[in-house]
Amino acid sequence: MKEHIFREYDIRGIFQEDLNQEIVSKIAYGIGKLLKDHDEQSICIGYDARVHSLQLFEWLSLGLAIHGIKIYDLGMIPTPVAYFATFDSALATRNSIMITGSHNPKEYNGFKITLFGKPFYGQDIQALKDSLASFGDLSLSQTPTIQKSAILQSYIDFLTQHFQSLQNFPHKIAIDCGNGVAGLGIIPVLKNLNIDFVSLYETPDGEFPNHHPDPSEEKNLLSLKNLMKEQDITIGLAFDGDADRIALLSTNHSYKGDELAILFAREIAREIAPAKPIIIGEVKCSQVMYEECDKLGSSVMYKTGHSNLKVKLKELNASLAAEMSGHIFFNDRYFGYDDAIYAGLRALELFLHKSVKEVESEILSLPQLCSTPEEKIPTQEERKFQIIQDLITKLQNPPKEFPKILDLITIDGVRVIFEEGWGLVRASNTTPVLVTRFEAKSQEKLQEYKSCILGLLQN
Repeated sequence: MKEHIFREYDIRGIFQEDLNQEIVSKIAYGIGKLLKDHDEQSICIGYDARVHSLQLFEWLSLGLAIHGIKIYDLGMIPTPVAYFATFDSALATRNSIMITGSHNPKEYNGFKITLFGKPFYGQDIQALKDSLASFGDLSLSQTPTIQKSAILQSYIDFLTQHFQSLQNFPHKIAIDCGNGVAGLGIIPVLKNLNIDFVSLYETPDGEFPNHHPDPSEEKNLLSLKNLMKEQDITIGLAFDGDADRIALLSTNHSYKGDELAILFAREIAREIAPAKPIIIGEVKCSQVMYEECDKLGSSVMYKTGHSNLKVKLKELNASLAAEMSGHIFFNDRYFGYDDAIYAGLRALELFLHKSVKEVESEILSLPQLCSTPEEKIPTQEERKFQIIQDLITKLQNPPKEFPKILDLITIDGVRVIFEEGWGLVRASNTTPVLVTRFEAKSQEKLQEYKSCILGLLQN
């Protein structure tokens, strides 16, 4: 067994090399045991467009069958539909497994798991990993009990009803599904609402022949930008491979996750007034986002990771949470999980009573800070967290020539607050890299903060 497949937020690896029949059926057996121990009798399983997803479905089914767990087959769906299924009264189950490699290369696949109505992550995943060695050789002779589910249609119907205000939307839009599964959800809803649209790469294809399905990478937005320019379209939406991350583009701007959070927070504050929204951001979000959200209600900085943010959202009963990468979590008018299709439709609502230029100006009129993109430093998996601890120790007693430190925020790595900006270094929970990001009031200060912090890493 390769332990690295058991990540912080999910289980993920290369098909056959990491995820073979023995490992996958034991993972399913362990999940089935947990369900039985909690008197749960059923689970939903859906899958994305990857060429090996159906094989993984079969192996999971065999492992679950040993415990007699009933399986609702959700078919090929976007990841948020698997979350939606746990809220659907017709299925009456709080458990789901989504088979997906998300935005990773095509040879990868994995499982995003919800048990007992909550994300299954962190220590729970590690405990599952530790239990596998005790299972021995499994007998996979039982016939699984599998029932087909029409949950995708229920999801489409829900969104169609929820977004009736978008009927006959006044703008033509462009979408890029990246040959992932987003088109299975978004396109029927757009048609139901009579929204004029043109689409790129809507057909699911696990080979991803046109571009990698990761809209957080600028190069993957080029096709959509070109289409918008050619057809004079002012609004574009791009989705990742399993449709839990969104990118919004308009004529002159590509919106980052924290910028979307500001726009959504303003709309929520207006709609729920006099109540004041709580908005959660991750440690990579701009200071501008936190300051703008504090004007509306209150903001909370928290750990990166979709599971972390879903749990914190419920804990605080916050209205919204956002990641820079485009994971947007609505607890306002929705169920509190990351759904790029839902977020995309909420983004269209921004343009119902404002022109594209007015929405752009809301962001372009914010304080303009200099910032770096998310940058990654390769390191060793077994050393990455210790490197962060060593850096925190150095920052607590920095060299004399070091810029003045106002605060150290250590909820996820270390975010160093300076007089005119900040710098972040954190260990990725999913890959052997350190992640950095820097922001400052001037390019000069940005380079100074970056050089000083990276210098400590090298010493």
